[in-house]
Amino acid sequence: MRDDLGLTDVSSSSSPKAGGCCGGACGGHGARAAAAAPAAEGQRFGVLGMTCGHCVASVREELGAVPGVESVEVRLQVGGASDVSVRASRPLGRDEVRAAVEEAGYTLTDA
Repeated sequence: MRDDLGLTDVSSSSSPKAGGCCGGACGGHGARAAAAAPAAEGQRFGVLGMTCGHCVASVREELGAVPGVESVEVRLQVGGASDVSVRASRPLGRDEVRAAVEEAGYTLTDA
């Protein structure tokens, strides 16, 4: 039996688009990874659809694979746009960031 720690919104639709990796019904796998970390200096982006630590790890992995990226930090915002800060050795193009975020299964905000 799992204890609900209130770290994820388990009331969301089970549709993959509604909650990223697990449709918002995740039992908190990787919850430690979802803890808010101070934003790194660098470029900042908004990402929609992340609901848990596994979602955060997926976005970090895809963005971390972009050439020049040195670090990725995420401030998870369930039900809104999560704040993603990327530190890189060069300025990143919005299209390459969008491609990485979409590969992870999420949506880059236009703001």
